[in-house]
Amino acid sequence: MGRFFMRFPCALAMCFVALSAWGAAGPAPDADEPSTIVSDVHAFVVADDGAVTEDDRTVLRANTPAGVDEIAQRYVWYDRSVSNVEIVEAYSVDANGARHDVSPDQIRDIQEPRSAGAPTFQDAKLRAVIFPAVGVGSTVHLHSRKSQASPVIPGQFDYYVESGQRPVLEQRLVFDLPATKPLYADTRGYVARAPVTANGRTRYVFDYRRERIARIESGSVGYAQYGDRLMVSTFPDYASFSASYRASAADASASDAAVRALAQSLTASDTDARAKARTLYDWVRRTIRYVAMFIGQSPAVPHRVTDVLANRYGDCKDHVALYGALLDAVGIRNEPALIGLGSVYSLPSVPGYGAGAINHIVTYLPDFGMYADSTAASVEFGFLPLADMDRPTLLVDTGALSRTPATQDVSRTARLQIDVAPQGEATFAYWVEDAGWSAELERMNLRLAGAQRRDQIAADRLRYTNLRGAGALTTTDVDATSGPFATTLRGTLDDVVWPTGTTALPALTSLSGGIATQTRNWLAERTRTQPYLCVGGAYDEVSHIALPKTMRVVEVPDDLDLTSGFFRYRSRYVFDASSNVIQVSRTLEARFGKQVCSPDDFAAALPVLKKIERDTQAQIIVKASAR
Repeated sequence: MGRFFMRFPCALAMCFVALSAWGAAGPAPDADEPSTIVSDVHAFVVADDGAVTEDDRTVLRANTPAGVDEIAQRYVWYDRSVSNVEIVEAYSVDANGARHDVSPDQIRDIQEPRSAGAPTFQDAKLRAVIFPAVGVGSTVHLHSRKSQASPVIPGQFDYYVESGQRPVLEQRLVFDLPATKPLYADTRGYVARAPVTANGRTRYVFDYRRERIARIESGSVGYAQYGDRLMVSTFPDYASFSASYRASAADASASDAAVRALAQSLTASDTDARAKARTLYDWVRRTIRYVAMFIGQSPAVPHRVTDVLANRYGDCKDHVALYGALLDAVGIRNEPALIGLGSVYSLPSVPGYGAGAINHIVTYLPDFGMYADSTAASVEFGFLPLADMDRPTLLVDTGALSRTPATQDVSRTARLQIDVAPQGEATFAYWVEDAGWSAELERMNLRLAGAQRRDQIAADRLRYTNLRGAGALTTTDVDATSGPFATTLRGTLDDVVWPTGTTALPALTSLSGGIATQTRNWLAERTRTQPYLCVGGAYDEVSHIALPKTMRVVEVPDDLDLTSGFFRYRSRYVFDASSNVIQVSRTLEARFGKQVCSPDDFAAALPVLKKIERDTQAQIIVKASAR
């Protein structure tokens, strides 16, 4: 998120326009949306040293009861150590035209939630403005002024904004800079006016309007990947941007004797460089608490390595600085890598910080050809969280643009045994082994779970599979830091079959999280018009369903083999009449070769996905034997 962002989805601060932009001549074209940005004007004045004064005027309208909740309380983010916020004017106008001023006690500062409990981040604040008498048809008017004496990057300026998910009737961004500091822009949907230079300064203006917005489809990548957004920067290229970070991150304490001693003691029993890098990574991710303050919200300078080590917490910059210092102490090459974390898989053509631009930093290990993100406590060494995958990186030491891996290994093996009693209830045993990037995620989930939480996880895995029953969960070693992880769930099920009459018995091969779940996720939309997240993997599932002699199998589904550009799927149904046991097996390999798929990819995969979904919902017809 950018330094000046507010809560509302356009990710801006505040604005102003005459209310004649919408009148009483019938319903507004955006009236079916919860709320509307009636006007939004931001004026930035940038000094030679990069210090910024920002004047923001906003008018928002509530169109529905849900819109009242969206606009009735506004937030302005700021870092009180380097900036000051003044609420110049704030009031609401109700549907009858009456004005209601915000009183001083309706303006208050609250702690930025992500910084709670971390003293060195306590300067991150939200100035909350609570508007009175807001109802359907009301507008809220907010005029604020923010001054930031210490720039995020000395001598430079950058700003990122995306339009968000509400109608915008009028928006304007004005940037006033010294004429010696040209402003570079990457725009999509924002219309640039011709710059005007006078008295040694240049004024840049960008206008925006959008009355209708398309629904964000389930599983779609971030809107900024394909939608409207604006990035402006005084940096001409990414090489100069990386050089500025490199200069600010220089820290003499990184070679402190205590840092060297710690690194050497932690790795004393490791026999090679990769093992040492893994040991240090595991220590940082499990010892240094991550404070999730996105890079660029305040001056982009890591805290001193010795302070991070003493405090045992830090943001992404601090994690990279400490992990890098520990690696340096044992002779392992490493390089900070700036990255855009989240659901946007590209960078603007001009560099800068922001929610859809650079907002995070990780570590690159050139000798192993891999990246490591120690802020992701649930990710094993050698893997990355999905939010880091398949996206550009900016290597800080070289200034080169690179890219994180497009895919990484993941597999899931499941074995399910159900023994049905004559009255229809059953006992079951369910074993699952996760391997690859998901293993540590599952292991940490259960490492942190107490007894009651484990019971809840067990109950949820039955409930999400539409089963009723109870079970107890056991696992392999939760204190391990790498390798596959297995869970076993044993318990009882209610009313699996009816003791009289006919039952359509689900041909299960796993509980929630398996092939059936993954297929439902891929099919969350029946048509797609937006790029979407597509994460592959390998799945192997087998179940044995033992029926009592009082039941006979009337019908078993047909086997299925499918192969397409992305999928290889196979199912087998075998009934042994002598033992009254049904064995069901399913395997699925999903290989996309990337993390972002196109609407055309989805259209090509849809016929196969529908067949897989139908097969995972197959039923075995069971009937009570005649007495």
